[in-house]
Order: sequence, then C-alpha cells, then structure tokens
Amino acid sequence: MPPSYFSRNCVPARIHGLDTLRALAVSVVVLHHYVLFVSGASTFGWLGDIGWVGVDLFFALSGYLIGSQIFSGLRSADGFSLGRFYGRRLLRTLPNFYAVLALYYLWPWFRDGAPMLSPWRFLSFTQNILLAPGSGFSHAWSLCIEEQFYMLLPALALLIAARRRPLALAWTALAATAALGLAARGWLWHEHVDGQAAAQFNYFKYIYYASLCRLDELLAGVALALLKHAHPGLWQRLTRHGDAALALGLAVLAATFYWFLLDRYGLAVTLWGYPLLALGFGLLLLAALDRAAWLGRTRIPGCQRLALWSYAIYLVHKPLGVLAAKALAAAGFGPESALTIGIVLAVSVLGGVLLYVLVEAPFMALRERYLPAAVSAPGGAARLRRRLR
Repeated sequence: MPPSYFSRNCVPARIHGLDTLRALAVSVVVLHHYVLFVSGASTFGWLGDIGWVGVDLFFALSGYLIGSQIFSGLRSADGFSLGRFYGRRLLRTLPNFYAVLALYYLWPWFRDGAPMLSPWRFLSFTQNILLAPGSGFSHAWSLCIEEQFYMLLPALALLIAARRRPLALAWTALAATAALGLAARGWLWHEHVDGQAAAQFNYFKYIYYASLCRLDELLAGVALALLKHAHPGLWQRLTRHGDAALALGLAVLAATFYWFLLDRYGLAVTLWGYPLLALGFGLLLLAALDRAAWLGRTRIPGCQRLALWSYAIYLVHKPLGVLAAKALAAAGFGPESALTIGIVLAVSVLGGVLLYVLVEAPFMALRERYLPAAVSAPGGAARLRRRLR
C-alpha cells in the first residue's frame, strides 16, 4: 500500500507517529486476511474481525502525505511539477505491483487456482470497479483506488489553484465529494443490498470496492494537508493537543468499530460508518503529527522497518499466507495452532521484505537518482503560489 514519506526536502526527519500508524495498518490487515482466507474463524478476536479498517488507515495516510506534497509544492519557491510528481509516484508504486502481478499470471500455483480478471483491468487500475469477490489478487482493489487518486488529485489541485478564490473552491470540492460519496453509498445500498438474496456479495461489489464510495479517509487526509499548508495558525493550535486528539480519535474509532461489528452491512453504518472512520483516523494523524504528544514522540521498536516494508507486505502476504497454511495443513497443523499462526505471519513479513529488497529498494534508488524531489519552478508557478496565499 503506497505512498512513501516526504523526501528530505519536504520534512526534516521521519515522523515516528506515522511509522506507528503505517505499521499498525499493515498488521491488522494481515490479521484480517488470515481470518478470512486461512482460519475462517475469529482467530484474533475482534481485532482480526475488524482488521479490514487497516486499509482505511492507509487511505488516510495517503491523503495526508500526497496532499502535503502537492500543496507544499504549489506554495514553494521551486513550484510543483506535475510530470515529476507522476514519475516519482509511478516509480514508487508500479515495480512492486508489476512483479506481484506477474507472479499471479505466470505462476498459477501462486494464486492457488483463483480465477484472474483480464490483465488490462489491473494495468489500467480499474480492477476495483464492479469487482466480484473471490478473484485472484483481489486485494489490489485498494491500490487501484489509490492510483486513481494519485492521477486525479494533483491535476485537480492545479486546476483549482488557477481559479479565483482557490481555497474556498478547494474546501467546497472536498465537502462536495464527501457528500457525493455518501449519496452514492445510500443509493447503491437501496438498489443492490436491501432485500437482495446476494446482499453481502453485492455490498462488496457495488459499495465496498467502489472508488466513489471509499473516498472518505482519503479526503480526510487531504483536508488535513490543506489545513496545514493553507491555515498554518489553526494547524499549529490543533497540533499542540496531540494527546487529546489521540484520546478522542480512539473513542470515535472504538464506537465505530463496535457499530461495524454489530451491523456490518446495514444502511446507517454504510452511510455514516466510513465518515466516522475518517474522523477517527484523522484525529490519530493529528496526534501522530504532534511531536510533543505521546504518539508523535514515541518510537516503538520495529515500527519503522515494518512501515518501510508495508507496501510490499500488503501485496504478497495474502497468497503467501494461504500457501503456507495449506502446506502446514497437509503436515497436520490446523489454522488455529500457534505454529501455523506464527509461520504464516512470519512468511507474510519475510515475503514482503524480499520483495522490498529485490524490487522496491532498487527502483527507489533509481527514482532518487533520475527524479529527485527538488525541482525547478515551472512556468506560472509563482502566479499559482501568490493565488494560494
């Protein structure tokens, strides 16, 4: 699950709180997929059952980090290069994705016989659209939404920056998109879930995997980035209360998790559960960005490495975990045994580390060599910066 952290030109150092959140996100996703595709039981209790929200936390992180890169670029002396942004993003996300996609298509054993969609659905990042559960590499749906986001947000930001009253227009666009997503979830629920024999199947196909329905957390992250770069005074006041934001965020998330666990596919939680997740994770981001608060200042051992490997782990953990569990089952070890759990989780992490070392790290080095973060201001950048101030 991309994105990368800011380059050293954007922030002075890594933020421990963001490492912690990213490590938490990939951890709960791995636990949830173990429950779904290996054990079929509540192996890790409520945490495994609700672990799908790790994707939403990834979305919130993506919205903030990518939004901050764009908004800081628009306001900087160097300006913002759309071509360079796309180049850096694609070098960050595509090599890992293509490597794993090749394994799915060229090595049927890797996907354990699961059917694959047409390659163009993955290559065009439209696999999530009307995605039927049960296909191979199905967890790429979230990457598709993020890639769509990466392609659209910077171009939209440049377009808004060139208009009159860009800040008001930006906030209006964020609010309107959130409202449109809520309306889409409501309409799709009534059309495809309410009273349908295949209600759960349709919920995932038409709502859970749908781009417009799953923008809440991305929008929350972008809103925080816009707040930071366009309203620095208010941002400084908010980030002085990280511990309070953490407590409030955890309270919001606890209530929302309980609601989803109680009634995962109901109308009310479908409408309002995702905005509440966005609020809760947004508050956790505020807490992580306050370097004086507990989450912002605490360096939890292992989180930085796990955060660094998180994208690679996300891509490979599911097929590797299923294959490892299948081999262990043949040897007489069930999915609830401590040995199976330990080996499957270890294989999931080690597979991600291998992908990171062999594919991601070399391409990241190439990116820094040929597309460094520092850029020269393109024509018109100074005018855009003045309009944003």
